[in-house]
Amino acid sequence: MSTERPALIDRFGRHVTYVRLSVTDRCDLRCVYCMAEDMAFLPRAQVLTLEEMARLGRCFTELGVTKLRVTGGEPLVRRDVMTLFEALGALPGLKELTLTTNGTQLPRFAKPLKAAGVNRINISLDSLRPERFRAITRKGHLEQVLAGIEAARAAGFDRIKLNSVVLKHRNHDEVSDLVAFAIARGLDISFIEEMPLGVIGDHDRAEAFYSSEQIRADLSKHLELIASAEHSGGPSRYWRVAGVDTRIGFISPQSHNFCGSCNRVRVTAEGRLLLCLGQEHSMDLRRVLRANPLDDEAVKRALIQSMAIKPEGHDFDLEAKPIIFRHMNATGG
Repeated sequence: MSTERPALIDRFGRHVTYVRLSVTDRCDLRCVYCMAEDMAFLPRAQVLTLEEMARLGRCFTELGVTKLRVTGGEPLVRRDVMTLFEALGALPGLKELTLTTNGTQLPRFAKPLKAAGVNRINISLDSLRPERFRAITRKGHLEQVLAGIEAARAAGFDRIKLNSVVLKHRNHDEVSDLVAFAIARGLDISFIEEMPLGVIGDHDRAEAFYSSEQIRADLSKHLELIASAEHSGGPSRYWRVAGVDTRIGFISPQSHNFCGSCNRVRVTAEGRLLLCLGQEHSMDLRRVLRANPLDDEAVKRALIQSMAIKPEGHDFDLEAKPIIFRHMNATGG
């Protein structure tokens, strides 16, 4: 199959160059915005094997994808997951191999990840107060994640970014402290508006919503923010602080959706190719992979055909009941 011109182009002329690959829906935390407290996880037989995921990575890169992000759940709780990172890190044409993690397993995995070819890493950190951190994660220990951040710094990744989901009356008053923490350690940080994925009982999403504009206004009381045209291939809009290397990003699916320039698709742990974060348009790649175990061309044809059902954008509505019933851990964070 010729790939002289970009193959993964949707009906709106957007070129898909970035794939988020979820390796598990399981996690060692239970963050309130990500999943219900009592979750039923996928049976093992329904989850793609690591070999199938590596095969998908190869097919995507042969079709012009240049960035792969491994996600979960918490990807580092997947048994033998390093074999996948090693396979993906060796793919010709791949410019970036990145990871999103909650940080709990990084003391063990940071150095092997760097050696396997991971360029950049995102670490979730929603609070610097141990009691709050435990309340948001339901079972997490802040010191474990802080140790993971230090392990990542020591491993020497190109960049490390903190991801903070901001909830009113939960952690919105910590945004300046989180930025100061990032600046002191030479890290980037992105603040994320909560996304209405899955039914949760912990809080009312409309009442807990805290917009990117509100966060930026809070930060502007203490910092001089300078708008930047930089991007990392994802949805963050970045700002700089004079005199430091830290970038402050805002991911705003509610107040400023990023659909018009979307260059991303997601693969869930069970092999659903999600063409949009906030819609259910999808293709069953597990069926395609297992029906064609030796025919990568059939897999690539399916990926190209999937571009015809990539929607123009999502329809998130905090006031409505969820139109998307899959939780974030099942979507691929």
